[in-house]
Amino acid sequence: MTSKDISNGILGAIFKLTGIAILIYVLYLIKTVLVYILISLLLAMIGNPIVDFIKQKLKLKKNILAVVLTMLFYVMLISGFILLFIPLFVSQGQNLSLLDTKEFEKVFFNLINQVAAFLDSHHINAQDIYKKLNISSRLNFSIITSFLNSFINLLSSFSIGLASVFFITFFMLKDRRLFKMIFIKVIPDQHEDKILASIDKITHLLSRYFIGILVQLSIVFILYLIVLLIIGIDNALTIAFICAILNIIPYIGPLIANVLAIILTMLSFAGADFATVMLPNSIYIMIGFMIVQFIDNNISQPYIFSSSVYSHPLEIFLIILIGGFLFGISGMILAVPSYTALKVIGKEFIPENKIIRILTKNI
Repeated sequence: MTSKDISNGILGAIFKLTGIAILIYVLYLIKTVLVYILISLLLAMIGNPIVDFIKQKLKLKKNILAVVLTMLFYVMLISGFILLFIPLFVSQGQNLSLLDTKEFEKVFFNLINQVAAFLDSHHINAQDIYKKLNISSRLNFSIITSFLNSFINLLSSFSIGLASVFFITFFMLKDRRLFKMIFIKVIPDQHEDKILASIDKITHLLSRYFIGILVQLSIVFILYLIVLLIIGIDNALTIAFICAILNIIPYIGPLIANVLAIILTMLSFAGADFATVMLPNSIYIMIGFMIVQFIDNNISQPYIFSSSVYSHPLEIFLIILIGGFLFGISGMILAVPSYTALKVIGKEFIPENKIIRILTKNI
């Protein structure tokens, strides 16, 4: 090897590293667009079965009419959520942003004092616990109003992103065959059949999975709402919706939802007697939410998840657990879709493997 070959190799490596660095930088600059594309891809996965269902039931020859009807369904669904929840968020946000934080702090510590009095009546020294925790120095109530104002500002700019996502989703649904043909031109010919078969199966399974998640969240939302309405909590729709959305985070989300519901229940009864009003209602909420979570964890969630991606409930549990240990909350959320994709790829490329055969026997 001559010095010229070595120098050419070094220069080639430098150019490749420079190109990779530029690509990463460009992707960083357009990260918002990439997020729009990912959300649109998710909506397209959910929408593909809807488009096929509409075409089959209405016996439509043209794909575009089914796509338009699917997009109208999305618009009606999201508009319903906006009309239902945004006014509540806005009104509460305006009230708290105009609220004197000192007054809010006074209400909060009044609640703390009632809790302390209740504990003292049961021979538990609450003052020592209060001093050790040093709650007064740890809390900053101005953060609450700042967060709510930021949240309202975020909602005001939400329309641009929503319009972009809808535009991209429309063409992903309308021209999915065109995108598939372009992809075929790019992939290597020797692996074309296996790659295309993997993509079709992954798309089908993930479409079932995401639809299953929507069904699960709807069931949990209805059950949460029933519990809150029975107890008579203000803004029951908003609280039930937030707690249902938290169920996207497997296992940890329901625990957070339970704690959040109890806190919001106590705040909704601010000024009432702790022992006779706040504590009993909080206990009722906790028991009601635990029953809902028991139903979800043992009946609806395992059945929906395992049937949607053809995996055993124990298999799903272990994969979510491993994803959480390795990558935290994001790993728990993405564990099942990632694992499903890997199973499909394994079945297509190494079907003779004994472990792959066992894990993919139902796919």
